[in-house]
Formats: sequence, structure tokens, C-alpha cells
Amino acid sequence: MGATISRAAVAGAVAAAVAGGVYRALRARPRERWQRTNYAGRTVDLYAGPAVALGAAAGTAVLPLPARTRYAAVLAVLAAGGCGAYDDLVGADDPRRGFRAHLGALRDGEVTSGAVKLFGIGAAGLAAGALLKERPVDRVLAGVVIAGCAHLVNLADVRPAAAAATVLALGAPGLPGGALAAAPMGAVAALVADDLGERTMIGDTGAHALGAALGVAIVAGRGRAGLVAHAAGLVAATVYGDRVSRLAHMLSDR
Repeated sequence: MGATISRAAVAGAVAAAVAGGVYRALRARPRERWQRTNYAGRTVDLYAGPAVALGAAAGTAVLPLPARTRYAAVLAVLAAGGCGAYDDLVGADDPRRGFRAHLGALRDGEVTSGAVKLFGIGAAGLAAGALLKERPVDRVLAGVVIAGCAHLVNLADVRPAAAAATVLALGAPGLPGGALAAAPMGAVAALVADDLGERTMIGDTGAHALGAALGVAIVAGRGRAGLVAHAAGLVAATVYGDRVSRLAHMLSDR
């Protein structure tokens, strides 16, 4: 137990240091395409997104875990963050939201940024699952959990620091997967004050990266029964995504 706590502390500290450093470096050279108007009409930047993605990846990379586990975590985080960044930049003016809207556009022959994100994160989840598990069914379940967690955190990102609170709430109980959950927690904790202060937002880039990191932590610490339970819950959250977002909205307004 003591070793797990020590590893978690190191991973969290590295993640926080990298996230904070990247964030400050990006803010020192602002770019207009990374600026957004938030729900309250204030101009904020999206720099927290790539900062927490790189922080979570770095925190995971330093953990003394099997190479396949570390590769899976870094792959899932960076791929999910990259897909989220594509949607943040290319799909900024697209009003369509949710899987149904993007799949409907795909049926009509239009490949939206949301569709790229959907299939990209799904593929990354399956690739990470293949590294983490041996049996084909477990690999598929792992992929569903990783991609589902990435989507869940994004659904919760409806108000300042709402996604950060979701990451901290999901990661803290028992640190699923040993110390793996400490990396996304450390990364988001480093920037939660600026997120809450409406100076920045994590956007799709950060939400998907952090969610994927939590998904890997869950997968690493669960057998098949646990994977089935988590996969079922995350699929339900995806199907009822609008309700999940509304619930997160209500909770964040309290």
C-alpha cells in the first residue's frame, strides 16, 4: 500500500509539473485560434487542454509499471487528446453535438470533426485494450471502457471545472489501477484554479485525454466482471448523453 501511495505521489507531481509548465508556455505565446467565448460570454483560452493531456501522459510514463501498461496509457491519452484537439480547432463552428448528429452526417456522406473524434478515440481505446489484456473479449471490453470514459468526462464538461471535478471524483476512490489514476488527477489539479476562475478551459482536448487516462486506470485494475459492469454503465451514459450533460449542468449550478 505504501509503495502504491509513493508511486501515485510521484506520478501526480510529475503530471502537475508538466501540465503547469506547458500551460504557462502556451499562455506566453497566445494564438487566436485557441481562444473561445464561454457560457458567460467571457473570452478564455483552450491551453489547459493540451497542458493536461501532456501532463497526464508524462505522469503515466514515469510509473514503474510493465512497458505494455505504460505504452497503453500514453497511447490512449495522446490519441484521445489529439482527436479532441482536432474537434476543438476544426469543429469549433459546428453546432452539431452528440453521436447521433455526427453519425447522421456520416450517412449523408459528410465526415464531421465529431465523427473523426468518435472513430479515432474508439480505435485508440481498442489499441490500448489490446496492450492491456490478453483475451479478445477482454480487449474489446477494455476498448469500450477507455473510449467510454473519454466520452463521459467530455459530457461532464459543461461549466468551469466541472470536468476537473469529475476526474477527481472518479479517480480518488481507491485509485483504480494502482497509481495510474494519479496522473490525470495531478494534471487537472494543477490547472483547476484557472479553469474555475474562467481564464482557461480544458475543452475536448483535455476532457478526452483525462477520461482516457481514467479508463486505462480502471481497465488495469479490473477483471472481466468489472470490465463488463463498467462497459455497460458507460454505454448507457453514451446513449443518454444529453441527460448526463444536463445532470452535470444542474450539479455545477448548485
